[in-house]
Amino acid sequence: MTHAIMLQGTGSDVGKSVLVAGLCRLARNRGLTVRPFKPQNMSNNAAVSDDGGEIGRAQWLQAVACGVPSSVHMNPVLLKPQSETGSQIIVQGKVWGQAKGRDYQAFKAQLLDAVMASWDIVREGADLVIVEGAGSPAEINLRAGDIANMGFAIRANVPVVLVGDIDRGGVIASLAGTHAILQREDREMIAGYIINKFRGDVSLFDDGLKAITQFTGWPSFGVVPWLKDAARLPAEDSVVLERLVKGEGRALKIAVPVLDRIANFDDLDPLMAEPQVDVVMVRSGERLPADAGLVIIPGSKSTIGDLLRFRENGWDRDLDLHRRRGGHIIGICGGFQMLGRTVRDPDGIEGSVTETAGLGHLDIDTVMEPEKTVRNVAAQSLPFDLPLDGYEIHLGRTTGPDCSRPAVRINGVNDGAISADGKVFGTYLHGLFGADRFRAALLGTMGIAAEAFDYKAGVDAALDSIAADLETVLDVDALLACAAP
Repeated sequence: MTHAIMLQGTGSDVGKSVLVAGLCRLARNRGLTVRPFKPQNMSNNAAVSDDGGEIGRAQWLQAVACGVPSSVHMNPVLLKPQSETGSQIIVQGKVWGQAKGRDYQAFKAQLLDAVMASWDIVREGADLVIVEGAGSPAEINLRAGDIANMGFAIRANVPVVLVGDIDRGGVIASLAGTHAILQREDREMIAGYIINKFRGDVSLFDDGLKAITQFTGWPSFGVVPWLKDAARLPAEDSVVLERLVKGEGRALKIAVPVLDRIANFDDLDPLMAEPQVDVVMVRSGERLPADAGLVIIPGSKSTIGDLLRFRENGWDRDLDLHRRRGGHIIGICGGFQMLGRTVRDPDGIEGSVTETAGLGHLDIDTVMEPEKTVRNVAAQSLPFDLPLDGYEIHLGRTTGPDCSRPAVRINGVNDGAISADGKVFGTYLHGLFGADRFRAALLGTMGIAAEAFDYKAGVDAALDSIAADLETVLDVDALLACAAP
């Protein structure tokens, strides 16, 4: 019989995704067959599941933690923001449509059937399913038709553990306030709470735990310290980019402009793990650093929109100067498209602007086309003759003279382009920096004597470390005991 429990948060970015991943690995290490589930996610940091569709990066990582193949059913509804008000809607791995925020509220009831169908598939044959909510159940203005938090919990009869983030302050008020404003039916689904991201002597919060339980009647399952190993895991939400600390005294500086619709930025994680590399995230209003040896333009959910903002920030001029100084440039997916001469969107797939000039560092042109490429692939770096693996999630077809110098070969077909002097290249392949030998060879061309350490093994070790920490600080037996069959 499958048991299940759901982690919801008092707000966004309270650490639910990492806690679910850690608990998934913990349960697996205890010998349970465990799977993750998130009814609705909102992220442009998507992954390609093992069954060939788009899911949130967090659910892909949680499947890794469980030691099971990832599936589109682990995240049946994925919203990919394309503008300030609208998102592309992915249902069970495939594009379902587009909607503005207000319109989406009307669609949620239709999507609940897909969510419940996926729920039945995920829990089949599992001992335990750990479910992750989205945002907060305290957003009572969105409660009608909810499929992400209490609406799902009640429909599926899954007990809820509420997670509060003490690092941002006000955790007592956020938990007590959530209790106060939830309707009775929702409040009764909550089995207890977890305090997350605690720094210092946990005994100093004993009175805080008593106060929360006094206000709410909910028991505490424990206080989780700041998990340092969480930094070694792929992040899903771009909010984490705002907290990255710049390194000092490292041999190579890599500048990454933070695009408004930045996508799949976990491509950068293996480079951030390199001890001799300083990855600098350049925010709007800042300049691309003049001492950067490499500029990487990452993926984008809105290539033309982000290209226009790129120019508004003056980054096009900074990139021209970087190029004249002999710097290297890499573009991935949308970033690859931006590096060309033109980007055209004749069907208005991305928005009202249907054509714009590119940055002109590759002799290529891109035309957006309705059909979306979503697949996991085996690949090869052509300049280094080294194996790669990764995935593609993109719209568009890119052609031009520089494509005669392809960067990679994907499933036997040439992809990408390299400039005549070899210092600029672009590709549609996500995940290429995770190939350890390729990453070391690439850094070697920039004067960095990097060793090919096993990045993926490091992620797996981080999951084990987090699971061990959670075993120590949480009452895991009580937590699992409240999971409903």
